[in-house]
Amino acid sequence: MDEKKKKKLKLIILLSVIWFVITLPLPFIIFNPTAAQPQLIIILQITIMVSIPFVILAVAWTLKPELTT
Repeated sequence: MDEKKKKKLKLIILLSVIWFVITLPLPFIIFNPTAAQPQLIIILQITIMVSIPFVILAVAWTLKPELTT
């Protein structure tokens, strides 16, 4: 793998992780952890299902920027 592809891959992974962390409702989980435990699984599933298309678009646009035009 050349250096340019490694940089793109690292960027994609970083942006994906940031996206998933930002979309989580952390104050809800932190302030009432015992009540939030059963709901956390549902919230995570919804977050992942909503986030997948955005992550795929980011990957596609990072690898082929000409797709945005």
